[in-house]
Amino acid sequence: MDLIKPPRWLEWAREIQALAQTGHHYAENEYQRQRNHRLLEIAAEIIADQTNLEVGPLADVFTQQIGYATPRVDVRGAVFHEGRLLMVRERQDGGWTMPGGWVDVGDRPSYAVEREVWEEAGLKVKATRLVGVYDANRVGPLEVFHAFKLVFLCDWIGGEPRSSDETTEVSFFGQENIPLPLSGERTLPRHIADAFAAVANPQRLTVFD
Repeated sequence: MDLIKPPRWLEWAREIQALAQTGHHYAENEYQRQRNHRLLEIAAEIIADQTNLEVGPLADVFTQQIGYATPRVDVRGAVFHEGRLLMVRERQDGGWTMPGGWVDVGDRPSYAVEREVWEEAGLKVKATRLVGVYDANRVGPLEVFHAFKLVFLCDWIGGEPRSSDETTEVSFFGQENIPLPLSGERTLPRHIADAFAAVANPQRLTVFD
């Protein structure tokens, strides 16, 4: 099980950001709001100090978050054809992943994964089963936020494989021929192994962290 533990500085920054966001939401006066706003800036400064990200844009993203802080949700579609798994190559970093993305506010998770597979791979699919719920994070500007990943088994019901604005290649691969490199945290070997295990055993229980 190849769980990747975030570095401590990122865990601290995430916790400070989440506490400050929640504190700002429940602040009763301007003094409390200013204190929590400064904590958001400190969280951004910690991350900027450890990465090549700039403090200003990070602080702006943090201060735009409102309400009680909770993890974001990412979905991935595990689509099989003749025992092979659908993978797409991300235009952003050249890595391979199961198609998917962030769930929009108001979306049902199953609808979100069906939409993402269509947009990224050109296939109309029906989500049929939940493979797993994972504590996971994405690469890119939003990697600083905590995230949960939902992987769904999906049936191919229409369309034909094609690339998109987000992907450069779309193809099916056997478990022993999964292409590398994988695209950051979007899809890890663990997610692929669980997807193959789920399609091989219809009675297999959903895995979770």
